[in-house]
Amino acid sequence: MDSEKEITADLLIGLGNWLKPYMELVGENLYLQAFIILFVSISIAKLSSFLITSIVLRIALNTKTNLDNKIVTILQAPIFYTVIFIGIGAAINWLDLPPQVHDITVSLVATMGIFIWGLFFIRLFRIIITTLAYRHKDHSLIRIETLPLFLNISIVIISALAIYMVFQAWDIDMTAWLASAGIVGIAIGFAAKDTLANLFSGVFIMVDAPYKIGDFIVLDSGERGEVTHIGIRSTRMLTRDDVEVTIPNSIMGNTKIFNESGGPHKKYRIRIKVSVAYGSDVDQVRTVLMGVASKQTSVCKIPEPRVRFRELGDSGLHFELLCWINEPVLRGRSIDVINEQVYKQFLLDDIEIPYNKQDIYIKDFPMPNQSNSS
Repeated sequence: MDSEKEITADLLIGLGNWLKPYMELVGENLYLQAFIILFVSISIAKLSSFLITSIVLRIALNTKTNLDNKIVTILQAPIFYTVIFIGIGAAINWLDLPPQVHDITVSLVATMGIFIWGLFFIRLFRIIITTLAYRHKDHSLIRIETLPLFLNISIVIISALAIYMVFQAWDIDMTAWLASAGIVGIAIGFAAKDTLANLFSGVFIMVDAPYKIGDFIVLDSGERGEVTHIGIRSTRMLTRDDVEVTIPNSIMGNTKIFNESGGPHKKYRIRIKVSVAYGSDVDQVRTVLMGVASKQTSVCKIPEPRVRFRELGDSGLHFELLCWINEPVLRGRSIDVINEQVYKQFLLDDIEIPYNKQDIYIKDFPMPNQSNSS
């Protein structure tokens, strides 16, 4: 496979052979011929820029998408400067300078071309990735959360390729460099294995999206709070005690997570457990519990509250009031208000709430004489 330098040299030689018959018309002055080559290249560069802005860009503006407009806009500069650089290289090559100067000229032209087109591809990938991120669907790999990651990866890959091509243009052997980079990469991989584990877990979390910013989650270890940040290395959540907890993504990727804000909506069901004494009117208890739930503004009307008679307990009848609230963050406040209202209403309606108590039955008392004699 030809190197960049050989491709550039062949291009300049071919261009010189094509121009040779025309240059003979202006005389044998090499400097005048070189100046004409440079002038023609600048004219062609300006003509290409004019054609792109006046024809190609207008065609792109008539399309439904805005992506092609941006691509045509950033394509104008690299084509313009590439034509000029080729003209400069051809003009210098035309002067029939010493081989060393010729080699340096060819390497400089190749380096400038690599630099210009490297910047173009960085901008091109940025436009494409950004467009895909803002048009993402559920569980897409490229999304707004992963946008910085993919932008940085594209910059690193394109820059690495550009550096490799520049080394090739200057005839620098990359074998030793690549071997050293491989050894350094292995060493860094072992040293930063935890960081890399968090990095990959962060990417998978962003792609799989088991939770998002603003969700209330409960970890398998018991922590509960609102997700405030999802980063490449860690996830942060704010507990109900206003304490921020930072969890490495490698742990988040391997633990069981209860997303209270997940599902078809953000509504969250709370359970109010109530016990009443044996002999209480079951229908009256149901009515009281439903009445208390219906009066609470934090309780949703749909789904409507419901009461379940759960168990015939050891010391009472166990009921459970099930009702939905708009957000999980209202759980503690709603339970507090409902418990208070249930207790007050039970007092007004003479519904007894059982509590643990023990009754001692004495079968008979020992006689005094019996106790003395013993």
